[in-house]
Amino acid sequence: MAFYKSISINNNTTAYFWKITEDFNTLFRAVQLKDTSLTRLEKMKSESHQKGFLAVRMLLQHLGYSDFDLFYDENGKPHLEKKEEREKKKEVYISISHSFDFSCICISEDTLVGVDLEIMKPKILKIAPRFMDVSHLENLSELDQIEKATVIWGTKESIFKIKNEKGISFPDHIFEDPFLLSDSRCDAELRFNNKIEKFDIQFYKVEDYIFVAALPKQ
Repeated sequence: MAFYKSISINNNTTAYFWKITEDFNTLFRAVQLKDTSLTRLEKMKSESHQKGFLAVRMLLQHLGYSDFDLFYDENGKPHLEKKEEREKKKEVYISISHSFDFSCICISEDTLVGVDLEIMKPKILKIAPRFMDVSHLENLSELDQIEKATVIWGTKESIFKIKNEKGISFPDHIFEDPFLLSDSRCDAELRFNNKIEKFDIQFYKVEDYIFVAALPKQ
């Protein structure tokens, strides 16, 4: 089994990573799935997505949860709740991401959180004008442009996962402040429905991937 690492976002928020080295059958035999999850798994056309789905359940089991503790609301947003936590009326927040060889879950005991995990690919530079202000990429090497564009995509995706509202546009409603890759963090805003919401963004390299976590500013 391949639990890879954890990253502490703050005192009450931690991200956990599973590096997918197993084949489908190994993962499938190692997890217990409720009927709705089994149906969802069977409908996935890509084995990569199936393995990513199962690796998320492996992470849950690694942390003492299970697929039976995970549910999705009508908007497709994940929630995590164990029986003993329900009895204590304790809410635990979760965000999930998967990209190729890695699955990730981030769990917070005190705040909403959104995460995104993306492999770095040159093609992101071709689509960058569709989702970001490309002036943020000026005076950078091509490799740094790829990394920074991936961070910005992850920033917008992570904020969207927190809000999960129809009509939110990455280029029109989510804006990141200028930052350096060496900062490993930045500030961002969601300007939507006549309201401005601020977020703290942290980002990390995990092998050839970029991991981004967004937390609402208190």
